Amino acid sequence: MAQGLAVTDVVNVTVTISPTAAPARNFGAGLLVGTTDVIDADERIRSYSNLEGVGGDFGTTDPEYIAASLFFGQSPQPSILYIGRWAQSATSGLIRGGVLSASEQILTNWTAVTAGSFVISIDGTSRTITGLNFSAALNMPGVAAIIDTALSSWADCRWDANNNQFIIESHATGTSSTVSYATTAGSGTDISAQIKMTSATAASVVAGIAAESLAAALQAFADKSGDWYAAIILPSVSTSVAQAASAVVEGFGRKRIIGYTITSSTVLSGSSTTDLAYILKAANYSRSFVQYSSSSPYAIASFFGRAATVDFTGSNTTLTMKFKIEPGVTAETLTETQAAVLNDKNCNVFVNYDNDTAIIQQGKMSSGLFFDERQGLDWFENFLQTEIWNVLYTSTTKIPQTDAGMQILKTRMEKCCVQAVTNGFVAPGVWNAAGFGSLKQGDTLPDGYYVYAPLVASQSQAGREARKSVPFQIALTLAGAVHSASIAVNVNR
Repeated sequence: MAQGLAVTDVVNVTVTISPTAAPARNFGAGLLVGTTDVIDADERIRSYSNLEGVGGDFGTTDPEYIAASLFFGQSPQPSILYIGRWAQSATSGLIRGGVLSASEQILTNWTAVTAGSFVISIDGTSRTITGLNFSAALNMPGVAAIIDTALSSWADCRWDANNNQFIIESHATGTSSTVSYATTAGSGTDISAQIKMTSATAASVVAGIAAESLAAALQAFADKSGDWYAAIILPSVSTSVAQAASAVVEGFGRKRIIGYTITSSTVLSGSSTTDLAYILKAANYSRSFVQYSSSSPYAIASFFGRAATVDFTGSNTTLTMKFKIEPGVTAETLTETQAAVLNDKNCNVFVNYDNDTAIIQQGKMSSGLFFDERQGLDWFENFLQTEIWNVLYTSTTKIPQTDAGMQILKTRMEKCCVQAVTNGFVAPGVWNAAGFGSLKQGDTLPDGYYVYAPLVASQSQAGREARKSVPFQIALTLAGAVHSASIAVNVNR
């Protein structure tokens, strides 16, 4: 049967799907930096959405678990946490077997093997493993224990119940520590494929690495993931190690911050010039923050856990860190002099007051910048950058180098400023800096912001030829926060 003429000859419809916009960063994503041998130096980082997930990988006495319990122990609760492995000591080479399905873990598959074998190279030497008798094994950890015994002094074998895989790890450490893929031994029952450690079935082979500095580890974390914002250092480190790490974070192009817990009471002495708080303040680091705690070496995880709950996309959601509490951390009882010393060193503390309350004070970065301003400014910079990128990226046509084109960009910038007002970070106020555009020093910003775009006609020829926009300028007046009050009471009799 004839179909007739095509309707598209008369009505031609084209559907265009614009690209998916780039997302803004999460400025509540913390990274616990630890040394426990759970995450290898190749994987480096794992993400967790709750404490139960952390408990599946770490023991309840591991620093990572204890710190995670402080991080997640907030109300409201943060949504995501990363844990990263710092190779403070040289690491061992290892192989992670492939994930075994439930059917592959059925015990009869293993107890039937009474003379299992495989070949594996450990630290460059081929080792033939034979005589593996699993008939008495009661579970998968029991199977791993039998392999572990056969590996003798060369390596360990363990069952990772969280990921359902075997792991064989060399006893040696450093760059010469290696474990290869398993192959057939040539005698007995080959189990190289059954334990999923062949080149076709293994999950990964990881070589050992030499001990690294904290600064090098932070660079490795940054290379591995762009998601995390705050590095929380768990091991106790020297002031020189911390200063080098803070310098790295200060210079990152992608904005991040780093936090330390100070447990030594030396920081309480006004004459001390060697403690970490004093040194970081002297360096004027605006991306480092510290907290003193005599009882909890991981208190700073609780501090950032509270800051991590801020939702910058909401309404009236920003906060100041002063007056907040730290569940799981014992508050300090300090003298007025000791509190003044910590305040002078820009060192935060969870402290008791004589009205039976305890609060964090003062909520500052080492430079003296308030923590909420550091976090808020980083959010605003990323939000603004992401929104303008999305205007350019998702537009089905070009943004022209005209005043109308500049207005498109300016409108999106104003939208970002409106959200900063909505979430409580920015508020109406007086502009006390040098002016630009029509803004003068001393003017009131009734909206809390002012966006200035010069006319395209004022742009240089070189700028036009390079296809640049005009140079926009934005003025913001921050909402700030009340940290103290002064009240005068006059009584007339």
